[in-house]
Amino acid sequence: QVQLVESGGGLVQPGGSLRLSCAASGSTISSWNMGWSRQAPGQQRELVAGITKDGNTNYGNSVLGRFTISRDNAKNTVYLEMNNLKPEDTAVYYCIAGSVEVSATTFNYWGQGTQITVSA
Repeated sequence: QVQLVESGGGLVQPGGSLRLSCAASGSTISSWNMGWSRQAPGQQRELVAGITKDGNTNYGNSVLGRFTISRDNAKNTVYLEMNNLKPEDTAVYYCIAGSVEVSATTFNYWGQGTQITVSA
């Protein structure tokens, strides 16, 4: 079983940057495909970014070129670097882990979520 704890959320102005961290315990992330999803009020959960066990990455169209996902297996942590944030990025962000490549609805474990609000 994998426990995932996100950190790094908060309030940021449009155009600003944030870095989210996801610390895993109970299992090593090298055994898992990892990712970040988000859900805004009244909207469906969407995949923000995914990274496979082999290090291959994929991104949602709305964040392509602005967000970067990475993993540090030695620290058992996954990161999401977010630049040029926009108000439409406002959502609760969840760290997810899956035995297969993750998607918005395909994952085995998820964290409690961290709120990101982009507002002037």
